[in-house]
Amino acid sequence: MVLLSRYELLELLKNKPPLVEGMINPRLQVQPNGIELTLMRIEAFAEAGQVALDNSERKIPIGRPLRFDGEGWVDLSKGCYKIVFNEVVNIPRGIAAIALPRSSLLRCGVTIETAVWDAGYRGRSESLMVVHNEAGFRVKRNARVLQLLFFRLSSEVEGYSGAYQEENIDGGHQVIAPTGLGYSEEPDPS
Repeated sequence: MVLLSRYELLELLKNKPPLVEGMINPRLQVQPNGIELTLMRIEAFAEAGQVALDNSERKIPIGRPLRFDGEGWVDLSKGCYKIVFNEVVNIPRGIAAIALPRSSLLRCGVTIETAVWDAGYRGRSESLMVVHNEAGFRVKRNARVLQLLFFRLSSEVEGYSGAYQEENIDGGHQVIAPTGLGYSEEPDPS
């Protein structure tokens, strides 16, 4: 596997569909080694979940959406939260991704946990934000919170076809863009 550079990512953003769509500010979000995703929604877990050997007994817990205040902030107590990103990711069959929290979150006592982003996956993903800081954490809607690192595989694969394919995309392939942001999906090549 080879980690893709900014220049390779910019080329993949020209694809139809682009590697990542719905970016609020590509100049900020496309980094030397990855693409940063921004926060659309936060939910508190409202019940227990469960998993077993196969998915027939899987139960994903319902979340209770948390409201951002009038200035777009939300205050989080120590604990675990489900987050949903603004961006839709379209991973080609010859690429996979892993994600890491931005270092600013770590410096605040917060991390984000994710699974592998499989080749062929398309969707607006969900991750787990964990606030370890005893004093809590304050985050603003559309904050850059996660960096996706994309790796070229040694060969193309069949691609992801699981239950989370096309997740959080309204009306099939329709992308829900953040409202009132006036962004452009054209990346800045500089």
